[in-house]
Formats: sequence, structure tokens, C-alpha cells
Amino acid sequence: MRAGCDGDALAVLRRRLETLHGAERRALVAALQVDPRAGARRLAEAELRRAERRAAEARRIDRLLARRRALFAAGARVVAGVDEVGVGPLAGPVVAAAVVLPERIDLPGLDDSKRLAARTRERLAAAIRAQAVAVAVAELAPPEIDALGILRAAQEAMRRAIAGLSSPPDHALVDGREVPRLGCAQTALVGGDGLDASIAAASIVAKVHRDALMRELDALHPGYGFAIHMGYPTPVHLAALRRLGPSPIHRRSFAPVAQALVR
Repeated sequence: MRAGCDGDALAVLRRRLETLHGAERRALVAALQVDPRAGARRLAEAELRRAERRAAEARRIDRLLARRRALFAAGARVVAGVDEVGVGPLAGPVVAAAVVLPERIDLPGLDDSKRLAARTRERLAAAIRAQAVAVAVAELAPPEIDALGILRAAQEAMRRAIAGLSSPPDHALVDGREVPRLGCAQTALVGGDGLDASIAAASIVAKVHRDALMRELDALHPGYGFAIHMGYPTPVHLAALRRLGPSPIHRRSFAPVAQALVR
């Protein structure tokens, strides 16, 4: 037998840890901490580190829920988070999502969508949709963006998302600035997608929805690379715009697109 703890014995201990919860799990970890086998003690140390990471994540999520708790304490019954994505791209729609989370959530890793890897966003978007009391998504196409201007179009997308919820909120937590005529009381939070769970959930749903849509549009309008840059003005996109001219989904009111039209 190798010094410390042989592989088979360590595998048995790991499997046993996975089957235990609560007090039983803590008792086994405490026993492993004083086990004479070095491998068993290392297993206990690893489990303690994982437990601390889980506890830290639970505390972080709890902080993200603080504003919603305060609104409930003040008399709100249904609180939604709302956010938009797609203000900066030269092509494709602006998309907003509104999300009403349940009283208790199980969404480890929930955060501002911009801080998350694509695979993590997709996993969380599915979990949010599965757990949410209500979810609504709204899109404004490029012609509407050109007619309204991007700021008003983004606000209109958020209004439509809130209006589309099956559980109408009496208060909305909004990323950024207040949205005129939102239809309910609101609290605007600059950087709210990193400060509040409901807004973070909305940002993830909106981002995943828009990215999927841009991949579909890439197949309809090949050559621009929409599936890669999602319509943002990257060097690859700008080069394609100069080479191919604007596509039907480009925003004519945006300067690089307007410049490509007159060449």
C-alpha cells in the first residue's frame, strides 16, 4: 500500500462523502481531519475548502437579493428585474428581458451576464426559466431602432418585456436609468446587473436569447460573422461591412452603416 491513503480507499471515502448531507457529512469530515492517513486528511481539507466556497457563494447571492427583500418589507408583492442587451451593435435587434424570481432560488453563479462564460450563461438561463415565476422577452428590430433612436428603442424593449410578464409586477428593478412609462413603480440601479439578482437574471436571459438569434441571422446573412461578434463593431465586422455593404438587419442610423451605404 502506498503511504498515506491508497486510491481505492480514497475513492470509497469520496463516494461516501457524496452520499451524506448535513450533520452526517460534517461528522465524516471531522473524522477525516484526524484520520492517521494523509490522503484522508487531504480529502477533508478539500471538502472544507469546497464548503467555504459554497458558503461564500450563498452569502454573495443573499446580498444580491437584499433590495428585493427590502421592497417586500415595504409592501411590494411582485418584484421584477429588467435589463436590455444589444445597444452597441451595428446589426440585429435590441432585446430586453424581465424576470420575476421566486422567493427562494437555486442559481449558483448568478451574476452580470457580461462576467460569465457563454456556457455558464446558457446553463443559468435554462435554470432561471425553470425556476422563475415569470419571464418575458421583447425585441425591437433595426427599423424600429432607426425610427426611435437606440436609447428610446432600448426603453421601449424594457417596457414591452415588463408588459409581457404573466405576473404583473408592482415594482421593477431596472438596470441603468429609469424607464419612462414603465407601468409600475421602479428603482433604477446603475450597474444593476452586478448588484441585484433579479436584474442579473434578466441580463442573462436577454443575452442568451439575443446571441441565439444572432446565430440564426448569421445563417440567413452569411459573410458578416454575426455568430462570432453578435453584430458588435469588431474589426472583422467593419471589414465585412465595407466589403459587402449593409445587410437587411443592419441599423441604418448607426454611423459605420450609414457610411457604408454611401460608398
